[in-house]
Amino acid sequence: MRLVVAAHGTRQLLGNAVASIIAKRAGRALGMESKAAYVELCEPLLTDVLADGQASVVVPLLLSTGYHINVDLPRAAEGLPVTMGRALGPDPLLASAQASRLVAAGVSPGRPVVLVAAGSNDPGARADIAAAGLMLEDAWGGPVRVATVSGSGAPPVTEVVRPGDAVSPYLLAPGFFSDLVRARAEAAGAETVADVIGPHPDVVELVVRRASALLGDAGGGAARVG
Repeated sequence: MRLVVAAHGTRQLLGNAVASIIAKRAGRALGMESKAAYVELCEPLLTDVLADGQASVVVPLLLSTGYHINVDLPRAAEGLPVTMGRALGPDPLLASAQASRLVAAGVSPGRPVVLVAAGSNDPGARADIAAAGLMLEDAWGGPVRVATVSGSGAPPVTEVVRPGDAVSPYLLAPGFFSDLVRARAEAAGAETVADVIGPHPDVVELVVRRASALLGDAGGGAARVG
């Protein structure tokens, strides 16, 4: 049995490295083989990794539900010895990682924050983004407004961010969307734009927890970050 973490993929090498780092650290914590794979834009593609027929638990590194979760990932695993997990977010551990990135960027705890997600037209994704905002508000201890770069369900960055605001990108890795978040937030007057969530220890712990649950579903043993 192996762990496969499935990221969206980007044309930026640094962005794709995030999934690789998470896979290595989670695999080490679990004591099992691990590998990063991507839905598109980067190799190895998830379809190619799973095609070798090796028994796998797949933890998607996708922050909300949507087409990739509902269609692409199940299609890649169809007929194979694969136990597929749900979207990584929303989750309090992701909110905790975001709060940590805000502090690292110099934002005072409790200060009003704008969470900016990539956005989606999928109703489930919109609900996930709204829940992520509430979780960040709880972890941060201050008011959080929600915006998106694209899609519906939340207003765009330019309508939400005000001069002097702090911005928390609800994005796992640097890439096209993180560049857009920073550019649009700063154009709207944001004072601080925190880093993306990245391979934060809370994210690794979340992946380990999800993989452990999947291993239980597949008849394997459970593990935890120790």
